Amino acid sequence: MTYNLLIGDRSYSSWSLRGWLLFAKFDVPADVIETRLYEPGFAKALKPFFPARTVPVIRLPEGGVVMDTLAIAETLAERHPDRGFWPTEANARGFARAITAEMHSGFQALRNACPMNLRHSYEGFPVSAEVQADVDRITLLWAQAKAMSDGSGPWLFGSYSVADAFFAPVAARIATYQLPVNDEAQSYVETALSDPILRAWRARGLQDAPQATYDMPHKIIDWTGPA
Repeated sequence: MTYNLLIGDRSYSSWSLRGWLLFAKFDVPADVIETRLYEPGFAKALKPFFPARTVPVIRLPEGGVVMDTLAIAETLAERHPDRGFWPTEANARGFARAITAEMHSGFQALRNACPMNLRHSYEGFPVSAEVQADVDRITLLWAQAKAMSDGSGPWLFGSYSVADAFFAPVAARIATYQLPVNDEAQSYVETALSDPILRAWRARGLQDAPQATYDMPHKIIDWTGPA
């Protein structure tokens, strides 16, 4: 038996992207079930995963249901300790957990103003002071994480970790809305969006019809991240 993973729209569901990366990047097999947000089939798709109310959600091989991406991350790390979900060094591991938790619960201005959209980018998006403050905080956390890795790899803590999965949608938002970041942060954005696994996710999402719910009144331009 394997895991069942229910996800929403690949172009728009940032939480689904995080959940999917926890399987795809750490080579944990899962049967992926796809549904669409804001459509009648969404509630039907959730029924086998009761009491979940949103995506992503997983069913364990033993039958139990785990909701919430942070709970999914910790469950998989516990069940697959050899896959390197968290950094091995204690200080880095603690900081990785801290910034993952901050991403999980914070940055509401960025989330509300800049919903994830992997289909295209916007030109001239007005960046509020609140959004810029969130972006500045995120780039500070990225810099601190990179300082802990001693340049041992391209990811936040050298090797890919749960933290990178959680910040992947932020990298996408920076590309979509062309949010101003420093050169170091922009380099990490390019690393995250160039990842073949994330590019495959985006390519699959482009095959679906767009959701008008996510349209914004700004000039649409071609996607500024790697195709």
